[in-house]
Amino acid sequence: MTMTNGLYSIVTEMIDGGHGHASGVIVLLDGRIAGGDSHFYYTGSYTADRGKWRGELTTRQHTKSAGVLPLFGGREVTTGFSGTFTADSADVQGAALVGKTSVRIHSRLELLSPL
Repeated sequence: MTMTNGLYSIVTEMIDGGHGHASGVIVLLDGRIAGGDSHFYYTGSYTADRGKWRGELTTRQHTKSAGVLPLFGGREVTTGFSGTFTADSADVQGAALVGKTSVRIHSRLELLSPL
């Protein structure tokens, strides 16, 4: 089984090392990742095989967030991740170095539209 190319919703929660969450959309297409939300955009890459996947995702701010605490404090952050997937969803656990703090995250993806 391979990961379904498509547009996914993504919800990310910090597990430890901070408090915060983010939600947005993300496109998975043949090993490439692109997406974003109202303040950040995401780019990266992944490999997937037999229900497991892993990769790297870089988060960059495109719009200042007035009155909102950004998930990674507005910093550019690269997160390494691994997890599992089905035909229409995926779960990942990851770790990012935010300043001098290691932050663990959990993300849930749900397929909105296949490509």
